[in-house]
Amino acid sequence: MERMLPYAELVDQALSASFQGWDFGWLGDRATSRPLSWSYDDLARAELQRATRLLDLDTGGGELLASFAPLPEATIATEGHLPNLPIARDRLGPLGVDVRMHAGTDPLPVDDDSVDLVLNRHGRLTPSEVARVLRPGGILLTQQVGGHNDRGINEALGAPASAVPPGSPEAGTAEALVRTLVAQGFEMLEVAEEYPEFAFADVGALVYHLKAIPWQVPDFDVDKYEPALRALDQQIRATGPFVVRNHRFRIRARLQAR
Repeated sequence: MERMLPYAELVDQALSASFQGWDFGWLGDRATSRPLSWSYDDLARAELQRATRLLDLDTGGGELLASFAPLPEATIATEGHLPNLPIARDRLGPLGVDVRMHAGTDPLPVDDDSVDLVLNRHGRLTPSEVARVLRPGGILLTQQVGGHNDRGINEALGAPASAVPPGSPEAGTAEALVRTLVAQGFEMLEVAEEYPEFAFADVGALVYHLKAIPWQVPDFDVDKYEPALRALDQQIRATGPFVVRNHRFRIRARLQAR
């Protein structure tokens, strides 16, 4: 068994490691989630077989969308995090994707009734805007990070409870989002919700994760939380990975005729 690095080295490595787009490759197998009973990727590919005009919301660095190529000729992707825009454009531009800036709760930079498929994986979702840009009969496929996600991290650190990811006030639970979508004229086709285990093999992996996902512990600082982090480091060395539970749900819905 490979010897684990000392606490300080694990933390320093995590703080100095770069994070671009939505690429967690640096972690390797140091942070692993038990698979969901569904595959968003497979569901998205199935919908893409029938789509001619696609909108991908909060595309990050375009990593996932690029993996679905070839894409419909008319494909738009939006992204609100400025550092991700050039990454997404460099990756998706050669695939014919029009990458557009979309910040906060502004209206989507997309015409009314102009797309027949909206994909959204762990991104902001405003149901009224999705209903506006979708054609009647169009499909929304979304997988969301729920409001109970990884609460064990906050509890172990003694940190305040995390908020739902920014821009997703309706996405705390599947039930809440379903109610909002139905009010906007959507028919539910599939709804599922699960809480898979998520394991950190060392404290450096946890620090990197919290650096990349700042809304989990908004005031996270390694000095502020050093006692709790050191306690987790000792726990992992003594008993094995630190395990919490993700919160994920997915919805496939069709916009009904207006």
